[in-house]
Amino acid sequence: MPENIASRDALRGLARSRSHGHETQTVHLSRIEEAISDGWTIDKKNRKSVRLRRLKALGKLLEDRVWMLLYRTGFSFLSGFGGGSFLIDPKNLSSPRGHFDIIGIDDELALAIDCKANDNYGRIPQLSKQIADYASMRERFASLVNKEYPVAARRQVVFAMFLANAALTDNDRASAKENQILLFDEHDLDYYETLVGHLGPAAKYQLFADMLPGKAVAGLAIRVPAVRTRMGSTNCYTFCITPSYLLKISYVSHRAKGRASDVHTYQRMLNRGRLRRIREYISQDGIFPTNIVVNFEAKRLRFERIQQEDQDNGVLGWLEIRPTYRSAWIIDGQHRLFAYSGHERANSSRLSVLAFEGLPPSRQAGLFIDINAKQKSVKQSLLQELYAELHWDAEEPEIRVRAIVSKAIQMLDADPECALYHRIQTADAAKSETRCISLTSLYGAVEKKEFHIAKERKGQVLEYGPLWGGDNDETLRRTFFILKNWFDVIRSGAPEWWDTGAGDGGGLAMNDGVTACVNVLRSVFAHLAEHGHKLVRLDSEDLFAVIRKYGEELGSYFGSFTEQDRRAFRDLRGVQGQTRRTRMCQQGLHARWPEFNPPGLQEFIREQKAQTNTMAKEIVDRIETALQRVVFEELKREYGADESQWWILGVPKTVRLKVSQRREDDDGARGGNEYYFDLIDYRTIAMQSQNWPIFESLFGFGKGSKEKRTAWLVFVNEKRRIVSHASSAVTISIEDLGRLQEYDRWLASRLTGEEVSGGEETIEGDD
Repeated sequence: MPENIASRDALRGLARSRSHGHETQTVHLSRIEEAISDGWTIDKKNRKSVRLRRLKALGKLLEDRVWMLLYRTGFSFLSGFGGGSFLIDPKNLSSPRGHFDIIGIDDELALAIDCKANDNYGRIPQLSKQIADYASMRERFASLVNKEYPVAARRQVVFAMFLANAALTDNDRASAKENQILLFDEHDLDYYETLVGHLGPAAKYQLFADMLPGKAVAGLAIRVPAVRTRMGSTNCYTFCITPSYLLKISYVSHRAKGRASDVHTYQRMLNRGRLRRIREYISQDGIFPTNIVVNFEAKRLRFERIQQEDQDNGVLGWLEIRPTYRSAWIIDGQHRLFAYSGHERANSSRLSVLAFEGLPPSRQAGLFIDINAKQKSVKQSLLQELYAELHWDAEEPEIRVRAIVSKAIQMLDADPECALYHRIQTADAAKSETRCISLTSLYGAVEKKEFHIAKERKGQVLEYGPLWGGDNDETLRRTFFILKNWFDVIRSGAPEWWDTGAGDGGGLAMNDGVTACVNVLRSVFAHLAEHGHKLVRLDSEDLFAVIRKYGEELGSYFGSFTEQDRRAFRDLRGVQGQTRRTRMCQQGLHARWPEFNPPGLQEFIREQKAQTNTMAKEIVDRIETALQRVVFEELKREYGADESQWWILGVPKTVRLKVSQRREDDDGARGGNEYYFDLIDYRTIAMQSQNWPIFESLFGFGKGSKEKRTAWLVFVNEKRRIVSHASSAVTISIEDLGRLQEYDRWLASRLTGEEVSGGEETIEGDD
């Protein structure tokens, strides 16, 4: 028989220790140093011993979490500490032993689970072989369990692996499918832990539904009196049933779950507070006058009519339910039903049920919206997520494309290997510094026609776009593959900036940033199409191979941004900001490949030059005017207002000679000498040894020598030369414009004595 298996009641102590994220031990005082070097910390000191604590290793923590999931869902028997084992050959006591990290046995199901974790995200070596070896023990395990733990109806046996930080290859997935091993990741485990926290023991049947989709539930066939009617073209049945029965066969599809295999997902995660209030209402003899609305899969119902005279208002009869674990999908009433989970009245109460038969997922989602819109407002973001379910089978290609885009974006958020993993803010996800990209904004960028439909006329597609794959499923896979890899290579060029999200110093992996990245992808496709590439004919891998260099260059462009560039990029908001960001990115690619020249880019470059140079000239003129005024005020205050004093004593001879020559050449048309100084002359005056004490507090930027502290004037003078010549082909960069703006604010604060944000600490001084 399987060894180290105990009843749930005998495992309460183990459950307490496995429920914590840390482990403890008590050792003699002499072993403290040894324990601390091994990662332990002191929790409590006693007279002769010390209690130690440390966080569990990832592998042990994963195993404990999965074990606790089975314990909390009420499995009757579980393996103890160290897992369960058995002899492969019971007739040979020296034969090899089979071992599973966790064994769970219930009346309906026997689970054999292995847990595997990496400290860092990556592949698990030889996982395909481990899967095959693991599956080879199935027959022996099933025989032992059914012999030692007999039940009246046939028990299902399931083999599963829970993985953490595991990158799966196609071979791994193929091996798991071939050997009927279910693979679950941390996201799945998070979901089930949340669900059991809401539902209690009833969560077990949701787990069973995912493990045994379509499997008949032995012993759960039932026959109840019902009324059959028709709504539209669909049969529907009204009947009463116990909550305990409906809990076993129902399945609520939650978008928060995020499993790639669960494509028909529309329900919201259950609200724990609402469940608690309904449980209290049930305990106070409360009743529910409205129906639980469900949909049964086709061929799960059989109706036997009773002879009656009037059939206009419905047909009476006996409804036979032949269920599987996921045969009854809850469209409405999930809180009313699951409030009975673990409640003492689950077996004695009755719920009124309105059951549809064989509704497609799009109709189910539509009913969900129709019902809930009357009771509680449905978020716009939720409706956008549901678009995939509502219109997946739409006749119009344009509408089907939008459904595909909605699904693809949700897949991007759910893929742990994607740069957008857990970064898209869906209806149920709380906004954070990293989860700051709204589904609405990304959806709006990707659903543009050019991606999937290049040309159409009167609703007929004349030419498909580069992301079209032939049918819905292939187009979904192709769209997901291209977007995932496009964002991944962009992130690789500026990983620190990308990962910052909306935090301090971020601004790339946010709504406007990712929209610009998608816009650039669209212009890359257009560029390639103009140069003769038939992109729709390429398979997904070849298509990405063609566009990869553009994504890498865009990532490198972002990686070259300074902090000032990043701030300026982030400050570009809204539609105009997205347009400008897109043009900036296109300009970056144009600099690398001049033939990449999307329509409107050259006009943008000309306008950008005119705008930045105009703004820079205004700043330089303002700085020069301020310097002229302050320098002469201070010189006259220090040496005297008469020109023979401040001119001779305060101005270096080299400057006096240049100024005098300029005035002579101009015949003194402007006035006195003070009108013939160049901007850089003010630096020379300030740096003169007898003048530095006068101007250090006004013009000394940062720390170091006076040459370093006045180097900002050299920078301003260089930009003055550019903006003073309108015919120049040189454009002031966004970075340089921002730096001029910072110097302008800093100088104003020095001259007025006011504090201005963006002072010395935000500008790098010249060496």
